[in-house]
Amino acid sequence: MSTVFDFNGAPGTGWSQPDPIREITNTEIPESLRRKKKPGWPRASEPELVRHYTRLSQRNFGIDTGFYPLGSCTMKHNPRVNEKIVQIPGIDRIHPLQEESQVQGLLSIYYEMQEMLAVCSGMDSVTLQPVAGAQGEFTAIRCIQEYHNNRGEGQRDKVIVPDSAHGTNPASASMCGYEIIEIPSGEDGRLDIEALKSAVGEDTAAMMITNPSTLGLFETNITEASRIVHEAGGQMYYDGANFNAIIGKTDPGRMGFDAVHYNLHKTFSQPHGGGGPGSGPIGVKSHLADFLPTPIASRRASSDDDSVGVGDGYWYFWEDVGEKSIGKVQQWNGNAGAVVRAWAFYRRYGRDLVKMSEHAVLNSNYLRHKIMNPDREVAKRIHCMPSEGAKTDLVMHEFTLSMSPVKNLNGVTGKDVAKRLLDYGYMSPTLYFPQIVPECLMIEPTETESKEVLDKFASDLHEVLSEDPEMLTSAPHTTPVKRVDEVWAARQLILRHPGESGE
Repeated sequence: MSTVFDFNGAPGTGWSQPDPIREITNTEIPESLRRKKKPGWPRASEPELVRHYTRLSQRNFGIDTGFYPLGSCTMKHNPRVNEKIVQIPGIDRIHPLQEESQVQGLLSIYYEMQEMLAVCSGMDSVTLQPVAGAQGEFTAIRCIQEYHNNRGEGQRDKVIVPDSAHGTNPASASMCGYEIIEIPSGEDGRLDIEALKSAVGEDTAAMMITNPSTLGLFETNITEASRIVHEAGGQMYYDGANFNAIIGKTDPGRMGFDAVHYNLHKTFSQPHGGGGPGSGPIGVKSHLADFLPTPIASRRASSDDDSVGVGDGYWYFWEDVGEKSIGKVQQWNGNAGAVVRAWAFYRRYGRDLVKMSEHAVLNSNYLRHKIMNPDREVAKRIHCMPSEGAKTDLVMHEFTLSMSPVKNLNGVTGKDVAKRLLDYGYMSPTLYFPQIVPECLMIEPTETESKEVLDKFASDLHEVLSEDPEMLTSAPHTTPVKRVDEVWAARQLILRHPGESGE
């Protein structure tokens, strides 16, 4: 790289900054952790840096770039008005340690969000503290665990999980020290009630289940499953990853669930992907409320005490749950930005959120029909099918395809199909999940995609499946990064910049 200058003309520095306010020292850093010499990072001018990161951003794929049919992740449009609201100075320029009197606006949003989530899920109490769906799972299972311990039933050490569950379900329960009991799906792809009856007992702590399932099927026997678990003394946990399909139609409370986590970064439009930021609040029935993480947003009428200066309105404050609380699960009180965006989304649509679910289910069934019912000429070339055993013409918000017939025909795998779709300008569907579907692609179109987008995706998928196998097995061909040797990458993991000496 040629020599570059900062605005003061010093060669090789590549940036312009004022002198530090105070001298920088390493007195607080242990000697063993201090660098012996400066890192060998490249130097660049400001224009070069801007161009570098702009080029990187143009290589990324996101929901703003194109169709993102990532099953079970609900990758949908994020309304820009939410971004305007979250950037209001009174919201984004505050600190979690400020006095409650100075953050009444954000506290009121937290309170309203708790109430709205409780209403749409049929729960009694909500905490917004968890900052990821998996952390919400862990938090809810911990509340259930303490509930059992408080009742003197610590012998309940098993959690039942269907084989179609998200992988985080058994992982979260295992982190709480539970043994996982997996039960199979029935021939129709739904929960096997007889297998559940055989699995429950005096040692059952809870059952964790998603409804609709990852197969895109609604568990029609869910109330029966809840009865079986409750009669055995266990609790029912609802994984809210697929909540986008049922809002306004039914809710976990009606199904018999005791605890639920919500994905604000899925159902309620907080931007999703790239590792975060996420938000996984949980809601619980009243008998679990005392075990929630503390504090939660609360309010009281201020008409009797106007010392806070809010007249006849309400005073919002952080309230401790009580001594039975499992304690904090996150350093502050949740991902404030995600909460505000979700609150804005909910307040904007309110009862009309039922249309969100209706359109998500409609789009899913339409796209599945377009893929599975091509014209006669295409039918000669397409070799995909729905999840084996799922004998239904209707699905919910997502569906699965098995690429096994294609693999048996010419050796093309589900991974090959997914890689080739990248060349057509799509993000790949979820690959090889759920594991009970061989060579699985899981597709979720969401409610925000148009008929034209869905038609084109179906047509392009048909085209991919009719191409020469070599074109697929060597894909992708047009992306900035071609097919990665995943085995090599895993064994030769590079964790430092090439200019780093490691000293």
